[in-house]
Amino acid sequence: MPVILKLLTATFFTCLSLAAYGEKLRIVTEPWAPYVYDDNGTMRGLDYETTVIVFQRLGVDVQWQFLPWKRCLSMLEQGHADGALDIFHSHERDALLLYPSEPLSEVEFVLFYANERPHPAQTLDELRNLTVGTSPGYLYGAQFSESSLFHREPAPTHEANFGKLMLGRIDLLVTDRRVAQHVINALGLEGKVSQAPVVISHQQQFLAVRRGAGMDLLVQRFAAELKRFKQEPAYTALSAKYGGIQTAAEPITLPEHTVEQQESSAP
Repeated sequence: MPVILKLLTATFFTCLSLAAYGEKLRIVTEPWAPYVYDDNGTMRGLDYETTVIVFQRLGVDVQWQFLPWKRCLSMLEQGHADGALDIFHSHERDALLLYPSEPLSEVEFVLFYANERPHPAQTLDELRNLTVGTSPGYLYGAQFSESSLFHREPAPTHEANFGKLMLGRIDLLVTDRRVAQHVINALGLEGKVSQAPVVISHQQQFLAVRRGAGMDLLVQRFAAELKRFKQEPAYTALSAKYGGIQTAAEPITLPEHTVEQQESSAP
């Protein structure tokens, strides 16, 4: 039997087995606008809407749940969720999760500071003895996460981190450039915070699922359909729609000496 036919057959029976028991694929994620978020009761976002379209084409029903990221990881480990949206790949999770070969998008982790207390760091060495707000369960890269030069202080939400920053409870915060754009606009912080020149890391985001019967082939099929969808005009329009959120006029004040950075647009 040809490989592609085997793949289609296995995927069909995986989907059929879920339907037979009236089950849906349980996917958890944290609000992470503009990639995935709740807009007055309606789920939106580039990666969310892309994933919905791909699963619809594969005939897979999905049950979505928004949770804090640390809780998402806990539910995956305990088997209370089948997969997670917008998760980074790590070798430590390979024993538990399967990742498609095609990522949904790519993020760029950068630092932000309050203009009233500027810290325009160009390297991690300039963070010595400072406190940086983080999000529990996020992977920022070993250089940042293992550094002993500065302190890391977690907050339950990205909005909470920006609130702590404005109150002076932390010196800087780390988050994705586009997520920061959305939060800054939502909280009315335009002109009150600035992005530091240093780039912490780049990370690809995936839809990952727990290892199980038929899941490896489902992941392969998801990757193939995702790659196909990205080449269609519908994806170009969807990406442009959320690109508008990411590039609103002058939401962030950048230092004059900021070096040009390669921002990875959502693929």
